[in-house]
Amino acid sequence: MDKRALADFIKRYTGASVRSVAPLSGGCVADVMRADLDDGRQLVIKHSTTNDAENDAGLLIEAEMLRYFKTHSPIPCPEVIHADANCLVMTFIANDNRMTGRVQRDLAEQLASQHQVTSETFGLGFDTLIGGLAQPNTPEESWITFFAEHRLRHMAQHAHREGKLPGSMAARVDRLIDRLGDLLPDQSTAALLHGDLWGGNILCQSDRLAGLIDPAIYYGDREIELAFGTLFGDLTPEFFARYDEILPIEPGFFEERRDLYNLYPLLVHVRLFGGHYVGSVDHILARFRH
Repeated sequence: MDKRALADFIKRYTGASVRSVAPLSGGCVADVMRADLDDGRQLVIKHSTTNDAENDAGLLIEAEMLRYFKTHSPIPCPEVIHADANCLVMTFIANDNRMTGRVQRDLAEQLASQHQVTSETFGLGFDTLIGGLAQPNTPEESWITFFAEHRLRHMAQHAHREGKLPGSMAARVDRLIDRLGDLLPDQSTAALLHGDLWGGNILCQSDRLAGLIDPAIYYGDREIELAFGTLFGDLTPEFFARYDEILPIEPGFFEERRDLYNLYPLLVHVRLFGGHYVGSVDHILARFRH
């Protein structure tokens, strides 16, 4: 979409003229831009870069995730202005990239509040995406079943079919799945999860949490969200100290379950990037002797 077509498109849906357009980073199957309007509003536009119907549907799924997150989570996220198979328009959230201890504590308080939004079943009423990859959310009453079938096995099998994960390692994932009942609690609460909680999706401004972007939502055990936040060191001791004051973290999380839960985002990264992430999966499997 050229600048003139983009300006006409934005005016049609907002009634305002575009003053300037600048590229933004991110986006798995779309170009991402920020548009400053003459009425002072700022928008983010994601425009599809493919002609693939399956990938183009991702913008509609992202819009559905954002709408759900906005109406169910206490944490701010972009508001969807318009969505179709080729273009997603949403509000822009300013971010100064200053992840201070105060921001970490603010995130802990708001995420603990979000994790108290619960469901009777694990999963969601629609399938979602993580990093542009399909994320099935078939409802299950058992967290172990959901995590095993719709997270670990699903992602490992696809990684193997795509030639990213050796067959021997996919078989080790299957054997680990057979032991999950011995490694995870049999009673879990289905909490609303952002689903892709890493630093690039956490926005802060003026020493406060400004919002979360790019959700990969579903209802799951909150520990998988906390684990993901440690994978790249994005959640700090300040975060965990405050979160634990509100929603206590059960013993064994840092020592064992964190690594087990991070097997899922690592399998996602294997599919997206391959390389050393395969070694990280192997390391966790070896730790659990599979």
